[in-house]
Parts: sequence; structure tokens; C-alpha cells
Amino acid sequence: MSFNCGIVGLPNIGKSTLFNALTQSSAAEAANYPFCTIEPNIGKVPIRDQRLRQIAAMAGSEKTIYNQLEVVDIAGLVKGASKGEGLGNKFLSHIREVDAIVHLLRCFVNDDINHVHNEIDPILDAEVVEMELILADIDSIEKRLPQLEKKAKQGDKELKRQFELMQKVLVILKSGKPARILNNVDELEMKALQLLTTKPVMYVCNVEDTNVITGNELSEKVKEMAEESNSQFYCISAKLESDIANLESEEEKQSFLSEFGLQESGLDGVARIMYEVLNMITFFTIGPKEARAWPVKMGSTADKAAGVIHTDFEKGFIKAETISFDDYIKYGSESACKDAGKMRFEGREYVVKDGDIMHFRFNV
Repeated sequence: MSFNCGIVGLPNIGKSTLFNALTQSSAAEAANYPFCTIEPNIGKVPIRDQRLRQIAAMAGSEKTIYNQLEVVDIAGLVKGASKGEGLGNKFLSHIREVDAIVHLLRCFVNDDINHVHNEIDPILDAEVVEMELILADIDSIEKRLPQLEKKAKQGDKELKRQFELMQKVLVILKSGKPARILNNVDELEMKALQLLTTKPVMYVCNVEDTNVITGNELSEKVKEMAEESNSQFYCISAKLESDIANLESEEEKQSFLSEFGLQESGLDGVARIMYEVLNMITFFTIGPKEARAWPVKMGSTADKAAGVIHTDFEKGFIKAETISFDDYIKYGSESACKDAGKMRFEGREYVVKDGDIMHFRFNV
């Protein structure tokens, strides 16, 4: 199961610097001028789950394989993107393809780095991007509504529901709000509209390295905005993350982080929170060769989880030998859990819990 997020924002706010650090590569050119990122750069970052390290050590697994989040560095947006200004058309097409949005906002002051509006105001920056997405969605719906209305009047109940939903969404959009605030609607029907403003958003403030923990006046404004829109919020320093990424050993990185009072890198924090934003949970498989984390949507059943590993596992699903993470830590091994009666045999309708350790039995 693949899932991804796009890093978006205005030009010259640190997107490419963050992406370089995130993927520990120089695939994205970081330059002090707009539109240096033309095609989206794609990389993958591990979701560093400490639980996996624990069970891998206890099981004596040779390899540890984390979940990964695909990250897309998308070209900087400017006002008028919904009408094709700047690289607007590319921006909008690339953002349609991601599952969620990491909205990076400039919350640092540096006279050597130009701001596209010549003013450091993260709330205004956020509103510019949000409004361009809203305008693009309005345009999309207004183009589709007339044809859909004709078909709905012919008696197709499903098309009628879709038409009515589009009308509700259009009212929200024209009030200057994103479609995701609309409540009591079917999630799948909403997703079928393929709108930009239905995607979940996480606001990330790029601050000075001395403000990573405390934030600053600019990031506090973003925090308030995020709370009002029921969105996630996080502070990082793209420059600090770049410095950390250049260190060779894990020990050096941890030592460097401790100097700033941090327990994890900002990038690990962003990846971890975005995983939650996407409503993902983790189940584990363990063995002598490898211990591995697997991503699955919250609420997924055991057979669907089996299908994440291989489609044959889902097709021929028989049962899932399941141990909770807490029980495994308590008793120390699969055999000890089994002796203590803590290994369960779950059927295909079992709803997977975060941290379940599973072994699937199947027959194809």
C-alpha cells in the first residue's frame, strides 16, 4: 500500500531544502529564486517506529524494515495559479495526485532570502495557497454541474446524490472555505469528486533553529489557524534538518539533536504525524530474517491487511495468528505468548489494531 504527501507553499520558503534533508539527497535544487523546482521531485522517508526496533531486537531479526512515506516536492505556487499564472497548471495537476498536503510556511526572517511578496506573513501565505485551491475547485465543479444536472433529471438516483453534493460543496467553496469542512457526507462520495480542498492538510512552520521547540510569534499565529481548521501543526528548521542529514552516524545525529533539546528530528516528526493525518495504523510481522512494519488504513479487516503483504494472502486467507504489541513486550517471544494464551486466531472480519503482530495463514 503506497501513500504520499506533497510539500506545497510559496516560492523561497525552504521546500527544496526540506526535501533534500528529508530524502538525504540533492535531487531537488535549492536556489534563491522562484520556480527552481519545475518537475516534482519524489523521495521516500521511513516512519521510524520505535516499537519495531524493540520487537526486532527481542526476536533477533537480521533486518528491520520500516513503513515509508512518499514525499513529493511540488513547484512553488503564486497568486493566480488557478488561472495558470507561474507554474500554476503544473502545481495543480501534481497536487491532485497526492493523498495529503504538507503546507510549509515561512516563519523565519532572513534578509538574504527574498520573499515573493516582500513581506513575511505566514497567514497571508497560507491564504494565498488555500484560495488558489478553492478557486480551482470552484472552476472544476462549475464545469461539471450543467452536464451532471441533465443526467440527474433523467432519474439516476446516484447521479442525483452526486449533483446535490456538488451543490453543497460549491456553497462552501464560494464562502471561501475548503470542501473538507463539510460534515455528515459520505467519505467515498466526497473523494469521488476529486477536489483539491478535500485533501487533509498539515501546516509546518519553517523557523530558526533556536525556535524549533518554543516556536516564535509567526508560528504561534499559524498554530491558532491550524487549531481553528482542525489541522495538524508542527515546527521545524529546514536548515537544522539539512545539517542533521549531513551527519554520517546515528550516534552523531542523536548527539546533535540533544544539543537542541530534541528527541527526534523534525522530519521524523512530520512523517509520523502525516502518517496519523492519513488515518494509517501499523501492524508488524517478525521472523529471524526480518522484522517489518506494514501500513494499513484504520478500520481495515484482517484479510485486507493480509492483502497489503501480497494479494494471494488476501485471496486465500484462512486466519491470522495475532499477538498484541504489549503482550509481546511483556512475555518476550511468540512461543511465550502462545504458552500464556496471548496468541489469538482471528478471522477475516477481525478489525486490525495498531501494533498487532500478525502471521497469516492462507491457501491459494
